[in-house]
Amino acid sequence: MSTKISEKTIVSTLEKIEKLNLDEKLHADLSWCWNSYKYDGNPVGVKEKCAQALELFKAKRESNSKAVAKKLIEDLEKIVKA
Repeated sequence: MSTKISEKTIVSTLEKIEKLNLDEKLHADLSWCWNSYKYDGNPVGVKEKCAQALELFKAKRESNSKAVAKKLIEDLEKIVKA
């Protein structure tokens, strides 16, 4: 099954993790997985890290609804469910 993962969504996710100081390890892991995906086309690591970012963002949105855009959460859900 071919999975299309949006570079824009990944870049936005990385920027948001960094801006909100959420999880440096997740930022590094997602960045590594994204570069690996661009090389080999295997989405497993990217999907796993996006799922982790999604949970962080949902928790952050509960405490501050303006911290993370709803669109970014929806885009991450598409990647995770694909």
